[in-house]
Amino acid sequence: MATFANSSLAVYTHISPHKRDRTQNITKITIHHMAGNVSVESCGNVFQGERVASSNYGIGSDGRVAMYVEERHRAITSSSTDNDNQAVTIEVANNSGAPNWLVSDKAYNALLDLCVDICRRNGIEKLTYDGTPNGSLTHHQMFAPTTCPGPYLLARFPQICDIVNERLGVKLGEPSGTGDNPSPWAKDATEWAKKLGLFAGDGAGNYGWQEPVTREALAVVLCRLMGG
Repeated sequence: MATFANSSLAVYTHISPHKRDRTQNITKITIHHMAGNVSVESCGNVFQGERVASSNYGIGSDGRVAMYVEERHRAITSSSTDNDNQAVTIEVANNSGAPNWLVSDKAYNALLDLCVDICRRNGIEKLTYDGTPNGSLTHHQMFAPTTCPGPYLLARFPQICDIVNERLGVKLGEPSGTGDNPSPWAKDATEWAKKLGLFAGDGAGNYGWQEPVTREALAVVLCRLMGG
């Protein structure tokens, strides 16, 4: 077993009694939403209650990061003992309610920073998401009938992988899936998307898809790939 450390990004700690011994190394990250604009202090208080639930970390709408369960322990978060045993689980506050469950920019940016930190410290070389529990980025809906992590975060899982992997030094254009034989078109598609302004950086090495990406713009990318 690895020697587990905790994130230095956490500025608030309130350890929950609801935790178990971790019996596997950390190979995954699981993102949840709080289903409310909950402060990190309030979320920590919830995890002190009688309900047997917790997470390793929480992020408030103000971007502050809290730790509720040390990484050496398994939090009780995802309705899956196997997943929680392999994952660092993160609860993210929402700054709007149903049905969209939006997340503030500060919380989203803190989430990206925390994911990079978790990967670096635990030797996760590449964050992968394929919509199944096989990826190293997972979510609650994979294990239970729930709206968690909400449509806003769920739609951004591929982007989260792309941004985190770029910061980890994974070459731009390498797909974030789990296949061993990536499409030879992936790099060219990314390069054309960059030229068309659909895929851009912020000057700090962070890349992402620019929204909205229209069908017409994607058609131009395909046309360029096919030599048109």
